[in-house]
Amino acid sequence: MSRNQEPAFWQAAGQHLVRYGGRFAPVIIERAQGSYVYDADGRPILDFTSGQMSALLGHCHPEISAVVADHAARLDHLFSGMLSRPVVDLARALAGVAPGALERSLLLTTGAESNEAAIRMAKLVTGRFEVVGFAQSWHGMTGGAASATYSAGRRGVGPAAVGSLAINAPFGFRPRFFDASGAYDWQAELDYGFDLVDRQSCGSLAAFIAEPILSSGGIIDLPPGYMAALKKKCEERGMLLILDEAQTGVGRTGHMFACERDGVVPDILTLSKTLGAGLPLAAVITTAEIEERAHERGYLFYTTHVSDPLPAAIGLKVLEIVQRDGLVARAQVAGARLARGLQALQERFDCIGDVRGQGLLLGVEIVKDRTSLQPAPELGAAITDACMAQGLSMNVVQLPGMGGVFRIAPPLTVSDEEIDLGLERLGQALERCTGG
Repeated sequence: MSRNQEPAFWQAAGQHLVRYGGRFAPVIIERAQGSYVYDADGRPILDFTSGQMSALLGHCHPEISAVVADHAARLDHLFSGMLSRPVVDLARALAGVAPGALERSLLLTTGAESNEAAIRMAKLVTGRFEVVGFAQSWHGMTGGAASATYSAGRRGVGPAAVGSLAINAPFGFRPRFFDASGAYDWQAELDYGFDLVDRQSCGSLAAFIAEPILSSGGIIDLPPGYMAALKKKCEERGMLLILDEAQTGVGRTGHMFACERDGVVPDILTLSKTLGAGLPLAAVITTAEIEERAHERGYLFYTTHVSDPLPAAIGLKVLEIVQRDGLVARAQVAGARLARGLQALQERFDCIGDVRGQGLLLGVEIVKDRTSLQPAPELGAAITDACMAQGLSMNVVQLPGMGGVFRIAPPLTVSDEEIDLGLERLGQALERCTGG
């Protein structure tokens, strides 16, 4: 019997764990290294999602492990009113790589927490309370962040924060607006969305929060030009633009920050997942002007682990490695290789409706066929299981209305051989589930 089927383990899991969404993979993970995790049988499983889309440098990177060991033994946690060198050094480093005049950072732990802090700052600075997001968004599971999350999790928990509004994200694969030539017209869709926002608003629009690529929404990549048009809509209304780069930041898309592709500088930028390379670290980055105004108005976001030295030291090392090893450019090259391989699979399998994304954050949408483009969530789930059986960990979005969209995000350190192996195993899983 496989050690992954250990009855006592699964009995204890069923008896003592709160289930927090989805289902657990039918394996017990014992260790991880680089692009692989290893189950209880010692079987290597190629991790094409970087853990929870976070392990930017692969699992257990030796330099990151050394930083953890050093600070765990020397300087791990402090009273929140105390400062340490790693915190100030990381804030300085972020200011050095962030676009435009973004130069002041608040260091926290999770993406939800950073978005919560950003929304709170925007409300305080503008003196308003309405927050607009995309109807396919995911920004976290805490109060304000959950209220701006529309892809899932809104039912059965009572009302969201007052002033929570949404517009549809631009989605060229299933367009709803067309110009005179019949081409997708995202500008018309954006105009229509803000017309509805203006009609619903009570005159207190504070901020728009957006992911450059909506990940849980199904890897919806904002079209070139859209982000600049969105920024203009915000400026016209005195709103702040918050960009949530939890998954797109720190090089994953082939830019240090995804907003750089469009030359757009947000008012507030949030980072998490990739900044800690799999360990709990998040940041809110804004301008001196906004921070000064927030401070004057009594901005308060005092948490247990704000400005902790150990995670700050990790973030500093992550930025060093990404820049030193040329991993932003590597994401472009490796991402192009991965995209070509996925497009080759698309030519072979009619169930692959679309391949989209940037760099090493790509999506593969599974459909019943490319004529109807009907979502096929059951097939997506079956392919997920078949991939795991082949030794490939894949993450498929199975949210209502989204069908089955694989989110593919291997580490920036992934090798060409590992990319090719992952494509081979995905192809085998597709053959198994579709009959070839």
